[in-house]
Amino acid sequence: MRVWLRMNIYETASIDGLSMIFRCLSVFLAVAISIQAGAAEVRVPEPPPIAATSYLLIDAGSEQVLVEHESNTPLPPASLTKIMTSYVAAEEIEAGRLKLTDKVLISEYAWKQEGSRTFVQVGTEVSMEDLLRGVIIQSGNDATVAIAEHIGGSEDAFAEMMNKHAKSLGLTGSYFVNSTGLPADGHVTTAWDLALLSKALINRHPDSYRMYAEKSFHWNNIDQPNRNRLLWRDRSVDGVKTGHTEEAGFCLVASAARDGMRLISVVMGTKDDNTRMDESQKLLSYGFRHYENRELYAADVVLKQSQIWYGESDTIDLGLTKAALLTYPRGHYEDLAVELEVPKILEAPLAAGAEVGMLRVSLEGKKLYEVPLVALSEVPEAGAISRFFDYISLFFGELFGDG
Repeated sequence: MRVWLRMNIYETASIDGLSMIFRCLSVFLAVAISIQAGAAEVRVPEPPPIAATSYLLIDAGSEQVLVEHESNTPLPPASLTKIMTSYVAAEEIEAGRLKLTDKVLISEYAWKQEGSRTFVQVGTEVSMEDLLRGVIIQSGNDATVAIAEHIGGSEDAFAEMMNKHAKSLGLTGSYFVNSTGLPADGHVTTAWDLALLSKALINRHPDSYRMYAEKSFHWNNIDQPNRNRLLWRDRSVDGVKTGHTEEAGFCLVASAARDGMRLISVVMGTKDDNTRMDESQKLLSYGFRHYENRELYAADVVLKQSQIWYGESDTIDLGLTKAALLTYPRGHYEDLAVELEVPKILEAPLAAGAEVGMLRVSLEGKKLYEVPLVALSEVPEAGAISRFFDYISLFFGELFGDG
């Protein structure tokens, strides 16, 4: 890898040692990288064919899409709906409005639910923890409705809560009519929304998510296995949920973690249980085999110190509001090119967090990642005399070509 410097209105730099280079060479407006001639050509095989109506594979850390087909198409999700049901319950527990030890009275409406069941009995009281296992492991519609009624007062009210959480998570293609995923007009979600929802569950509620890895649950003298058979096939898989109705077909959201990298796959509308397992395994295997990820820069770290005019300070520190995590073809970290694009002239006042440029990462000229570069601190406007001298400096600098 060859590094050289050049004057320009943007900056490109190698990933390793970037912060040190920027601090030492802040007088330059540009730092550029050239990949040395003869670098290994990037070759990522085409993803395998997937027999599903809609499918998606993302890196849960970077949210980078590795494989997708019709991933934003709203479709009936069947029992994948229960991921949101358990998410709402986990949110209520975190807020202190619900406890795992709470006793839930089983209504006749919950007891009479069709489809997969936990076999809770009408008029009995069951702990919230047992009901959650009934939802997550057994996919019991009776346990699901019991939770919905306990939290929301009614299943309709609980569905409204589901939709509010969907909106707060940015699930723009989802609308929930019930807590179970049983067929209902307008009850839809997308592969992309399900991936985002699963990521939120994994990151925000790890205790709740751990139930998804349990292989069986015994209730009412009946031992039922987890319907996600990938838990037996692949030790790196630790969730999340299956679903099936005649309308939705066979569906599966799966997540696996290997060597610090977590992938989430979604398949919707496959023909049978074996197919949804096989297609999900194909996606996960492809992603782990051909991609890797790395944190390029931490949040709130100074990536560049730029000159600023008309401010109480002469310089401003620039960086990122959150860590930059990138997913890229395996073995090509050294081939990544990073570009920091910053305006030639920055003027105060400038608030902390204000976007003042862009950080871009590319590989062989193809953009992989882009995120705003922000001011890490506030720079108030200077007094009138100081601003006047800055104006004169800028005027003559532009006039004579050194501004």
